[in-house]
This record gives sequence, C-alpha cells and structure tokens, in this order.
Amino acid sequence: MPAEPANKRAIAFIDGQNLYHMARQAFGYTYPNYDVQKLAQAICTLKGWNLDRVCFYTGVPDATDNAFWNGFWKKKLLGMSRRGISVYSRSLVYRNKVVTLPDGTTHSFLTGEEKGIDVRLALDVLDLAHRNEYDVAVIFSQDQDLTELVDLIRAVVGFQNRWIRIASAYPDSPTKTYRRGIDRTDWCPIDRTTYDACIDPIDYR
Repeated sequence: MPAEPANKRAIAFIDGQNLYHMARQAFGYTYPNYDVQKLAQAICTLKGWNLDRVCFYTGVPDATDNAFWNGFWKKKLLGMSRRGISVYSRSLVYRNKVVTLPDGTTHSFLTGEEKGIDVRLALDVLDLAHRNEYDVAVIFSQDQDLTELVDLIRAVVGFQNRWIRIASAYPDSPTKTYRRGIDRTDWCPIDRTTYDACIDPIDYR
C-alpha cells in the first residue's frame, strides 16, 4: 500500500452553481455569497491538508437574457481571478422547456442550463491527478454523477503507486432533504458557523 504523505497537497474544485444551491437549501441564502478561498481553506485547515490551489467553475447567463446576473458573475469572477483563483465559466445554453400544469394544460418557457461545466471540472480533477499535482482533491459538490470520476482517479493513481484522497465538501443543515456527499469520497459537511465565517465581504449585486 502506498505511504500516506506527511504533507498533503490539496486542490479545491468548486462547482459554483452546485455550491450556491446547496447553501440556499441548507441556510436560506438567496444569492452566491460565498468566498471560495476561505471555504476551501477552512476545510483544509480542519483536515490538516495544505491548500495549494482553488479552481472555480460556473455557468453565466447571457447579458441579453439577464443583465443583472451577468453583471454579478462578471464582477465576482474578476474578483476571484485577481486573487489567484483559477476561474472557468461558460455561457448558459437556452432551451424551451415544457411543463404540465395541475389543470392538465402545458406551458412552455425559455430556461438557461449549464452545459459542460461538470465535464470541465471532472477533466481538470483527472488531469491534475495524472500530473501528480495534488494528494487531496476537495470537490465542492454533491453530484453523484462524479462517482465514476472518483473510481477512475483511483485507477490512474494505482498505476502510479501513490496515495490519494478525494473529498466531497457541501453546506449541510437539518433542513436539507439530501445530506450525502459524493459516494466513495470523504464527506466534509459544512455547518452554518463555518459557512458564515466564509461569506464574501463584497456584495457584487
């Protein structure tokens, strides 16, 4: 079995929309008010890991569709990048969605969806594992679609004969209906006290 390193290098991979929706469900916040650098550092300090890098991923609405949130994300992402956070964003893809109403009629509306964000996050986690750039990947998400990624990473580093750990970090409270981290990872639930200590002092709204 590979030896566990004394100095555990960690990289945080943050799905921005997933983190926001988790915080909204757990704590009731109505906009992405997190400071991802502080959140990642809080988790790593608690676990005794050394945070090397923070990578952030999000979809951004088109300015012609939602100028307010487009402006919010542009300012927040710029602030992150100026602090050394690796930022990846893509425009939302718009599709017509049809829902059936209680009276049996249907209603069609245009909705924006993230496309490619989770794929890019997964590729970066895998690529940086292959390059031996971290010992711990801290993935801020509860998306069970990433379980297969976890298995693949462990297979890759098995060929390298080295120690690795994959963690799933997520806001958590008794009000949430879904309280599991990504399967086959170390779960790192974030309580309200920890989250509130990591709120971004700048309100980009």
